Amino acid sequence: MFVLWLVTGSLALLAARVAVLHETLVLSVGLSVLVGWTTFTTLPHLHQAFVQSHLCGKDRLKRHQPLIPESMGLPTAIIYLSAMFVFMPVPFMHWFNKSSTMDSVFPHDKLGEILSAVLAIQSMVLLGFADDVLDVRWRYKVWFPALAGTPLLLFYYTNCGVTHVVMPLQLRPWLGTIVDLGCLYYVYMALLIIFCTHSINILAGVNGIEAGQSLIIAVSVILNDSLYMSSTDRASVEAHLFSLYFMVPFVGATAALLYHNWFPARLFVGDTYCYFAGMTLAVVGILGHFTKTLVLFFLPQIFNFLYSCPQLFRLIECPRHRMPRLNDQGLLECSVVVVQGKKPMRAGGQWLLRGLCAVGLVKAFERDEQGRVLVCNNLTLINLVLAHAGPLSERTTAVAVLCLQGIGSALAFFIRYKLVDYVY
Repeated sequence: MFVLWLVTGSLALLAARVAVLHETLVLSVGLSVLVGWTTFTTLPHLHQAFVQSHLCGKDRLKRHQPLIPESMGLPTAIIYLSAMFVFMPVPFMHWFNKSSTMDSVFPHDKLGEILSAVLAIQSMVLLGFADDVLDVRWRYKVWFPALAGTPLLLFYYTNCGVTHVVMPLQLRPWLGTIVDLGCLYYVYMALLIIFCTHSINILAGVNGIEAGQSLIIAVSVILNDSLYMSSTDRASVEAHLFSLYFMVPFVGATAALLYHNWFPARLFVGDTYCYFAGMTLAVVGILGHFTKTLVLFFLPQIFNFLYSCPQLFRLIECPRHRMPRLNDQGLLECSVVVVQGKKPMRAGGQWLLRGLCAVGLVKAFERDEQGRVLVCNNLTLINLVLAHAGPLSERTTAVAVLCLQGIGSALAFFIRYKLVDYVY
């Protein structure tokens, strides 16, 4: 409930800040409230339908393992996309006035931005739901976000999107102030889309984590956008307005979904929501031209990905599920991995484990006579928290991880607006 009040207060503050200058944004805030209310009231009514369709699963971190509906990110995304379809004409209403069209040219490029963004999000939702239903193997679904982002990249190319980047001060004597990356910039954007979607999906396993981290990142993006609303640079204002048009309703939908997904969860968000959230955030970062700032808001996800790499790339045994485990007292403990499992450890794996143990990033539960690690915690941020602070209740675990997400956003703002002068 505190989160819902925080979101409502943030949206009210945003509306008060920009009401005079941007009437369309005020309508977007109103639409966000409507989206949130619709999502909040609709999801409980779909519970039985999803269970009867076998779109359900056991909550394995509960003693009785209740059966609850999965893939509830799908109706959430449908409500969001329906709202965006309704809102789409709003930024162009004054061009529909016949007296004004004589003096100005319709901004087809701005309409193209919105259409390509909506198409990319819609495609990602479709592929995400396919993953929920078919349980696609990682080797294939890792490319789903790049496939869904093709309309976005195609529009960016045809609309003469910039491909140059400003070099840090330390590199300018060798590379110059601005470097045009050309086609490599599109590779970077495709990788960004892949990272945003899968990084949310990887940092999961506890009630409220997927929707909670997405909500904090989205609110951070909104706060960052609001700082540009009084700028004298019209292009910058329009870019961040575009971001707000997508982020404000997204916050409404996600806050309502989080309410139902919070401990004890009445539903699971599914891979559909993770893909939907990641693509929506990537879309606003790319078309809003603040990808570097967006990456900063993903600092906990970047850490979780890098921390997981030894298992993801099979240097260390990687079980299919790395979620925490429930002990006899009903509390969560970190799950563990037997280092020498089904397959022998690759060269360098033991040295890597020793190094991680030395800096406190791995907790060894068993060692052999030579001091080699035999059993340790699985390499995820959630298990790391539980390894040092556990056992914890599921609610406390979720709060701890989301606090780290909030700290990451605060650090991102500090880097973006304080340390940036030492780099750019």
